[in-house]
Amino acid sequence: MPPRVKNAAATREAMLAAARQRFLQESYENVGLRDIARDVGVDVALVSRYFGSKEALFKDVLQAGKKADWLDPTVTAAQLPAYLASLSTEEDDADRRKHAEGLLIMLRSASSPKATEIIREALRESVLEPIARLLPGVDPEIRSSLALSVFFGTTVLRTIMAVGPLSGCDSNAVRRNMQRLLEAALADDSGA
Repeated sequence: MPPRVKNAAATREAMLAAARQRFLQESYENVGLRDIARDVGVDVALVSRYFGSKEALFKDVLQAGKKADWLDPTVTAAQLPAYLASLSTEEDDADRRKHAEGLLIMLRSASSPKATEIIREALRESVLEPIARLLPGVDPEIRSSLALSVFFGTTVLRTIMAVGPLSGCDSNAVRRNMQRLLEAALADDSGA
């Protein structure tokens, strides 16, 4: 085997990809840094040097699974239900698969207290708070959490578990119905 060319960025990406595959297949508790190092063909000390800890690596895997700019800054609170519904029914198979894989990683590791803490923090920082900041009225955090529940539930049933008829139905039908659910979840009922 020829000697490996040293490239820090490529090595880091290879470790992230190997970790992602491991976390897709096994729970947080069952994935070891040694396994990831072996998958990449490096020493476990190198994985620790790049990421510091398994917790930090797991957080990076979660962050690497989504776009930093997923929430269009031009979207208003009134447009949010339609925007989120359109994200859940993306026609791009690669994007849909990537989102589903990220959710599957979270679900597989939900029984781990350490992983759950990391997942909660990642969801709060990258999804719940950005949505809540857009929402006028009372309880924006609760409303953003309800919207995320609708979004995740639909993704689990439609993409991960492929439950019919949701998995096989027209994306436009899913988008329309999901938009109504999201409108209800995000609504400010403080004046009612």
